[in-house]
Amino acid sequence: MLPHCDISSQFIGLPWQYLALSLVLCLALSAPGFKQVVYFVGLGYATSIAAQAIVMPILYRNTLGDWALVQSALLLAYGLRLGTFLALRERTTSFQTEQTENAARGARVHGTAKAAMWLGVSILYVLMFLPALLTMSAQAAGLPLPSTPLGIALMLAGLGLEACADWQKSRFKKQSPSKFCDVGLYRVVRFPNYFGEMVFWFGVWISALSAYQSLLAWVFGSLGLISIECVMLGSSRRLELKQADRYGADAAYQAYARQTPILFPVLPLYSLQNLKLSLK
Repeated sequence: MLPHCDISSQFIGLPWQYLALSLVLCLALSAPGFKQVVYFVGLGYATSIAAQAIVMPILYRNTLGDWALVQSALLLAYGLRLGTFLALRERTTSFQTEQTENAARGARVHGTAKAAMWLGVSILYVLMFLPALLTMSAQAAGLPLPSTPLGIALMLAGLGLEACADWQKSRFKKQSPSKFCDVGLYRVVRFPNYFGEMVFWFGVWISALSAYQSLLAWVFGSLGLISIECVMLGSSRRLELKQADRYGADAAYQAYARQTPILFPVLPLYSLQNLKLSLK
């Protein structure tokens, strides 16, 4: 059985004691960012999601149903896949320049700003995982969860898209390190890995629609989704600018950028350069 405090917390739809534990986990796992700032949003991101996907199902083990277990397994797979990808990428020669640039930018972040970033990203990781936590909490209370299978289907699709896109680009770059990637999923959109991540987190949010039992749950659950979707838009914009700087003089790249949507299939959106987002 779950602790009594969890049952009473259902009055407002949020298991506060588990949220506090999630925050402690994320703070601890994001702490390497004090050594290298990029770890706040790289290693800290991957390990925070994976750790929550391990710890929370254990706490809810007596009431955990099949769908919630699958959802947690996908979140664990997401965190492990991302962590592995980041670790392998750091070893590649083509990433060394970007590593140097990241280190130089991180060296300019000090004291209070670094602590604020640490707290901010940790809260974000808690909010991103919150829909899964609410699914487990609602299941413990005996509530039906008809939205969870649809959300899990979207999570599977997003994770598959992201993993496939990363594999295709990695394979392409080994053969043509100085060329822009335009094979496979990259023929459909220019940043299919980011699109896959957006689909994945939208699926996490959808999966818990049946579990949002209060206004506060709706607000906090939606904040995580909105934040990560905005981060992905900002990341797409930065990568677009980087590619334009690197390949802008290439006529083939210019044609590719004009004809291939930047992020969303079918939607004729070809640039985010005018998007005003101040995201790190």
